[in-house]
Amino acid sequence: MSEAHSDNGEPVVVVHDVCKEFHRDAITIPVLSGINLELKRGDYLALMGPSGSGKSTLLNLVAGLDRPTSGTVTVCGQSLESTSESKLARWRSRHIGFIFQLYNLIPVLTAFENVELPLTLTSLSRRERREHVEAALQVVGLSDRSHHYPRQLSGGQEQRVSIARAIATDPTLIVADEPTGDLDAKSAGEILDLMERLNREFHKTIIMVTHDPDAAARAKQIVYLQKGVLVEKTHAGQE
Repeated sequence: MSEAHSDNGEPVVVVHDVCKEFHRDAITIPVLSGINLELKRGDYLALMGPSGSGKSTLLNLVAGLDRPTSGTVTVCGQSLESTSESKLARWRSRHIGFIFQLYNLIPVLTAFENVELPLTLTSLSRRERREHVEAALQVVGLSDRSHHYPRQLSGGQEQRVSIARAIATDPTLIVADEPTGDLDAKSAGEILDLMERLNREFHKTIIMVTHDPDAAARAKQIVYLQKGVLVEKTHAGQE
């Protein structure tokens, strides 16, 4: 994984006047309304708000997993709302690293094989893939667990493997949905330490959805959503 990139001044994420609606039969359900957000390279943003406020929906839009009803989402210079699904899949594999609450590891694959999985979608050679995986596992402190299966790891270790998988492709943006939500306090703290290191040392841009004020306080900026509307931005430590 590469070290810190120089900031060329171009924003990594630009969300402009985004609205998102879901339709259930004849009912229209508004989820996001008039969202404007911008992240520069090296930003670390926490998204907070009550359940149903639209946090995960916004995260999915930024990650290219969903499309806005109106408005524009531009990430790493790519306009996501007008890109075909096949191009979006290739774009995600290059630019986005995903960290989930429930790890989403494949139980029949070792830690090494789980981390290698997204690299199989790239043009890297087998040797290059191995180097990427070994580097990612070293960053998360699990070089000695590479041949263990998920069932042989603790929850905190499983989440570390998940993070190694997210960073193995050296993504521009890491999106994390409640990354500590299923962990005890000690493991959660270790995961948050690791994410801070990814931001500080490797200059990764991170967007994290969380309900936990302690987790949010690790970010550089906190954004609050209320009923699909951006209601407040604060810098961590200024609450």
